Amino acid sequence: MPNSLMYQEENYVVLEPNQPEQFLTGIELLEKLRDIIAQQQSNLPRDLQKLSSLDAQAQKLRDTYCEYEFSPGQFIQWYVVRLEK
Repeated sequence: MPNSLMYQEENYVVLEPNQPEQFLTGIELLEKLRDIIAQQQSNLPRDLQKLSSLDAQAQKLRDTYCEYEFSPGQFIQWYVVRLEK
């Protein structure tokens, strides 16, 4: 179970094949995940398929996974980071 302290600032580093790393806010990551899983509704893991809305699926994906492979060799990874202020 993730520690809730990790999500207080909600900044993420996002890694994708052949792309430079990106730093996204929690909301930006949710939007990115929502766009990806909108195209993958028939191939989602069962725990995500049980959720009725795309927003709920994206939030569960963000909060309980750190990697999602949406097709062979195509994946996205994300990790909570704390940015210096």
